[in-house]
Amino acid sequence: MLGFPRLIYTLFVVATLLLGVAISIWNPYGLIPWAVLPLLAVVGAFDLRSRHNVLRNYPILGHLRYLLEFVRPELRQYFFESEQSGRPFNREQRNIVNKRADGQNDTVPFGTRRDVEGAGADFAQHSIVPKQVDRAYGRIMIGGPQCSKPYDSSRLNISAMSFGSLSSNAVLAMNKGAKLGNFAQDTGEGAISPYHKVHDGDLIWEIASGYFGCRTRDGGFDSDEFARKASDDQVKMVEIKISQGAKPGHGGLLPGVKVNREIARTREVEEGKDCISPAQHAEFDTPVGLLRFMQRLRELCGGKPVGFKLCLGKRDEFMGICKAMLESGIQPDFITIDGAEGGTGAAPAEFEDFIGTYINEALPFVDNCLKGIGKRDEIVVIASGKVATGFDMVTKIALGADMCNAARAFMFSVGCIQAQRCHTDTCPTGVTTQNPARSRSLDVPSKALRVRNFHDATIQSLLDITGALGLASPDLLGPEHIYHRPEYGPAYTYREMHPQVATGDFLSGELPPDYAADWEKASAGRF
Repeated sequence: MLGFPRLIYTLFVVATLLLGVAISIWNPYGLIPWAVLPLLAVVGAFDLRSRHNVLRNYPILGHLRYLLEFVRPELRQYFFESEQSGRPFNREQRNIVNKRADGQNDTVPFGTRRDVEGAGADFAQHSIVPKQVDRAYGRIMIGGPQCSKPYDSSRLNISAMSFGSLSSNAVLAMNKGAKLGNFAQDTGEGAISPYHKVHDGDLIWEIASGYFGCRTRDGGFDSDEFARKASDDQVKMVEIKISQGAKPGHGGLLPGVKVNREIARTREVEEGKDCISPAQHAEFDTPVGLLRFMQRLRELCGGKPVGFKLCLGKRDEFMGICKAMLESGIQPDFITIDGAEGGTGAAPAEFEDFIGTYINEALPFVDNCLKGIGKRDEIVVIASGKVATGFDMVTKIALGADMCNAARAFMFSVGCIQAQRCHTDTCPTGVTTQNPARSRSLDVPSKALRVRNFHDATIQSLLDITGALGLASPDLLGPEHIYHRPEYGPAYTYREMHPQVATGDFLSGELPPDYAADWEKASAGRF
């Protein structure tokens, strides 16, 4: 006995055949539109043998379910999403970036749309006597006492995004924008590509566990090749990537479908094969080892600033790096803190959602640790995590950073629409694809101007807000300037929420109780 789906399908086939016979007798030309029905009958025949339960039970009609599921993200983004509800960046944030990138007025009418009384709201208190902040405070010098070639950096730079993850035109546009705006582009771990060099914009060369661009045939670190490339005047700083916010402790993967000939040549890997970054470095496995490798890179690159990037994980391991600074006498010129709230890199959902420390919790801890060992004034802290507006920068600097890197906001400035297809090579705007037909849609000259405009407007916003708080420089921002509203009750400043450490407290044994156990556990000789 026929099941219900097969019964319906059989009736459809019979009706199609009878209709075809009737049309052929009445008007043979009517068979042209009728031809669609036999095609649907063929689709239905395959559906009855499909591995999908819905198609087996509802042949032909079941495809509507998968069609609606396919367009669901676009329907939500364009029709049902509110100004504040979108993730990872909501429509209001994207609009701010796009207006600033276009050089348009970014003012909004009729008051805030934010739930200012809702849990998680951050805000600052203005001063009756605001200051005019000099534009010079939009820059900062990076380079500690062990650095012979410090870098005069903007307080906002383009965060690590590799050629391979980004298209060639996206790299070109960002680097040209950086050149126009006098700020830097982090290469990401995918090495320095030919496209990074066309417009001569300042570069931060990121060295990760794959040692792309300076690797031996077996995947180890090639010091001679590193020295040759790092000596280029375009390379202003070198960053050792320990982990990234999107997938801390996981390593990296560029799918083979995106590893074309150019990327393979740039990364020095095999074309068409998955390009894997191990979860940990082969050159070191202890805090002291990290610092010695860092010092080695500093010597090889001629004394340029060298630092490391990580998503904060186990607190005693970061404290182990602090102890290694004291024991070895070696220290980084900068530390980049990546937020666990994710980034541009595709990652397993569990790693994006549950692993690592949120940037606004990581920054106060790192700031306190560096103060505790008496090194805070000699090491620049860079915040890299969901920075899109001037207030984002104010918050990160108040919580312990000196400056910020942004990735996704600069992607918006070159045309990204948050389609979230970065890992599929089907980016509809040509930003994160190696498909030449798609990437050609990204016009480099116009997008470079948008990159420059967004950067300049965001720096100006940082300075304007700093002045509104009654401060003459972003360096004066502190955790007492940012209020955070918990789920219940009044808002508290971040200074009230986190332990406070004075310079040298760890050396004199004056540790906050929350830090004492981790400091005792920390070791310079092991992670």
